[in-house]
Amino acid sequence: MLSTQNGSLIDVALQQMKKSIICCELAPGEKLKVAELSKSYGLSSSPIREALNRLAQEGIVEASENKGFRVASLSVDDFRELTHLRCLLESEALADAIKHGDDTWEANVLGAFHRLELVEKRLGSVSVVLDDEWAERHKAFHFALFSACSSRLLLKVIDPLFDRADRYRRFSALHRTTIRRKSGEHKQLMDMALARNSEKTITLLNEHITGTLEHVIDAIHRVYPDKS
Repeated sequence: MLSTQNGSLIDVALQQMKKSIICCELAPGEKLKVAELSKSYGLSSSPIREALNRLAQEGIVEASENKGFRVASLSVDDFRELTHLRCLLESEALADAIKHGDDTWEANVLGAFHRLELVEKRLGSVSVVLDDEWAERHKAFHFALFSACSSRLLLKVIDPLFDRADRYRRFSALHRTTIRRKSGEHKQLMDMALARNSEKTITLLNEHITGTLEHVIDAIHRVYPDKS
């Protein structure tokens, strides 16, 4: 069993590496050498290795007995499957949240939207996807919508999939010339959810999720023309 101290060191390593991978600071396919990461983060090899194993379970690191660890590659097929899974699972979570949500849930959704809207106003014409604070508030808004879902296990499954999609969104934003504005989509989602219109809200959510597909595929084809 891990000690509390060792567990906290693993969490530090995990969060730092996860952020670097999602923000595309570590390139797809880049080799992750335990010794170099230990030196970079000032940690022993044990928490680094455990953090890498956990990130492999989340799908953003690839582990091989012979080749060690690498940043997970990006592909059109992977993103299509990820998008399909998100639509299925997030729709279920949102429908359940709308069914069970109370006044506290409504207040949390309103507050999360307001915080997201504030950072979008501050950023103006900047590509919001590349801003860390926006990314944090964006995820918080979506999970505020799901927060009344009665299945904690479902939310735990959705969480790493959302982060994997965020990596693709950031990659796309780094390699495109047009900016996609989502603030109107978020407001529609909020309004329909609070109106308890489950069918319409789920339709909007699926459109919101799949709306990124074309941009991501275009970016992957331009950067990796041989990838499917």
